[in-house]
Amino acid sequence: MTVQDEGLGDLEVWIDQDLCTGDGICAQYAPEVFELDVDGLAYVKSADDELLQDKGATTPVPLPLLNDVRDSAKECPGDCIHVRRVSDKVEVFGPDAE
Repeated sequence: MTVQDEGLGDLEVWIDQDLCTGDGICAQYAPEVFELDVDGLAYVKSADDELLQDKGATTPVPLPLLNDVRDSAKECPGDCIHVRRVSDKVEVFGPDAE
């Protein structure tokens, strides 16, 4: 199933580091999108592989990685991964999803 199949449009993801447990499950599922930093917490990465450490930093969800990013949000023990539509900022996967 693709983003278009679900009618989601463009998606972005961000991590709430205040809730991150540092388990690294996200980086195991989608290492192209998530990475653990030296502080032991997970962060999102830009399309050019730069770690985005600003609070609330978002990165686009590449369509081929949608399932991996969604599974990261579902399996995250800290419930700190948020995936939302770019168009209206509605969370579609993560702790605040409907």
